Amino acid sequence: MDKILIRGGAPLRCTVAIRGAKNATLPLMAAAILAEKPCTLHNVPCLHDIFTMDKILSDMGMAVEFTGRYMHLDSSSMNSVEAPYDLVRKMRASFFVLGPLLGRFGKARVSLPGGCAIGARPVDIHLKGLEALGATIRIESGYVEAEGALTGADITLDFPSVGATENMIMAACRASGVTRLSNVAREPEIVDLAQFLNTLGARISGAGTDLITIVGVDALSGGEHTVIGDRIEAGTFLLAAVATHGDVTVQGAQSEHLTAFLGKLEESGATIEIGANRIRAKAANGFEGVDITTQPFPGFPTDLQAQMMAMLSVAQGVSIIKEMVFESRFMQVAELLRMGADIEVDGNTAVVRGVKNLSGAPVMASDLRASAALVIAGLIAQKGETAISRVYHIDRGYERIEERLCALGADIRRVREG
Repeated sequence: MDKILIRGGAPLRCTVAIRGAKNATLPLMAAAILAEKPCTLHNVPCLHDIFTMDKILSDMGMAVEFTGRYMHLDSSSMNSVEAPYDLVRKMRASFFVLGPLLGRFGKARVSLPGGCAIGARPVDIHLKGLEALGATIRIESGYVEAEGALTGADITLDFPSVGATENMIMAACRASGVTRLSNVAREPEIVDLAQFLNTLGARISGAGTDLITIVGVDALSGGEHTVIGDRIEAGTFLLAAVATHGDVTVQGAQSEHLTAFLGKLEESGATIEIGANRIRAKAANGFEGVDITTQPFPGFPTDLQAQMMAMLSVAQGVSIIKEMVFESRFMQVAELLRMGADIEVDGNTAVVRGVKNLSGAPVMASDLRASAALVIAGLIAQKGETAISRVYHIDRGYERIEERLCALGADIRRVREG
C-alpha cells in the first residue's frame, strides 16, 4: 500500500482544475442501465470508486469504455440483474443500480452495500420508496431481491436522503403513471442526474426543490452529458488554501453549489472572489474560529466537515461543529489530536480550540473525507513530517491529490509503504 508524506508550512498558491463530481458520476453510470441505446459521459474523474462501478456494470454485461475523461456505456448487452457482494461491499454507491434495474427489467438482486465507516446509513428509505412504487422486496443471505411492475405513486421520504432520492427517480422513470416525491434531497448531483435522464427522454421536473415529479415513459434512448464539477473537491482545495495562508483559484466549480460553505469561509476572515466557473480563496493573515452545523443541501455539507475541522484547529478562538447528517463522522479527531489539535467531542458535537501550530506525525486515514482532513493538517504543520497511511481512502474521491497539491507549492509526495 502507499502512504503520503507531507512537510507543511508552505502557503498554497496558483490555480487548480476541479475534476468531475464523483457523487454525480456514480448515479449517472447506474442510470445508463435505463438507456436502450449508448450513452456518453464527459468530465468523468479517474477514481477508484468510478473503477468499482465500472466493474459492477461490466459484471452485469454492460459494455463500458473509459478513456481519460470520456466514458461510453452501452447496456444493450446486459445479461444479469445481480450486483454481487464482492463488488458492492467496496462502495456504498453500488446500491444505485437497484432502482434502474427494477425500472428497466422489473427485477434486481443487489448485495447490501459497504463503504466508508461513518455510520450505519441504513437503506430502509430506498426500500420503502421502491415498495411504494409496487416492488416486492425481500432480504435473503445479505442480498436485496426485488421484483414487480412499477406504478407511479405519491411518496414522502422520512429524510431527504440523496441516495434514496436518486434510486427512486431512476426507478420511477420507467414506472407507469406519475410519481411525486416529497421531502427529497436537493443536492446539485440530483439536478445533474435529472438533466441526464431528461436528455435520454425522461420527464422529470422539480429537481433541486423538495418536490420532484416524474412522468413514467415506456423507454429511454441514448445521449451525451457532461458531469458537473466536484463541489467537495473544490471546497477541499479552498480550505487548504486558507489553512496555509495561501491564495488558490479553483477552476470548474460553481459557487452556487457551495453557498453555505463559502459563507463560513468568509466569516472566518478569508477573502472569497467568485467568477465564471471559478472561485478564489485567500487568507494572508490569521483566521477566526466559526461555528458550523452540517445539513442537507443547501446547508453546510457533511462531506466538508472533517476538512473544515482541520483548518479550524489552528484558527483563533473556539469553534463548535455539529454533525447532523451522519453519526460516527468525527473519526479524524483522534489523528488530529496526535498532531497537536485541541478538540473535545460529545456525541454529535465537537469543540475545537485553536492552537498556534500543528506538528507532523504518523497518522492513519479512516475514511475518504477524514483522509482529506489529515492532508490539510499535514499542510498546516509547522514542523516535522506527516505520514498518512491507508491512502486508498483518499484515492476513492480525489484524483492524484498529491500531484495537484505539489503544483500549488506543497511539499508532498506518495511513497510505497514497506
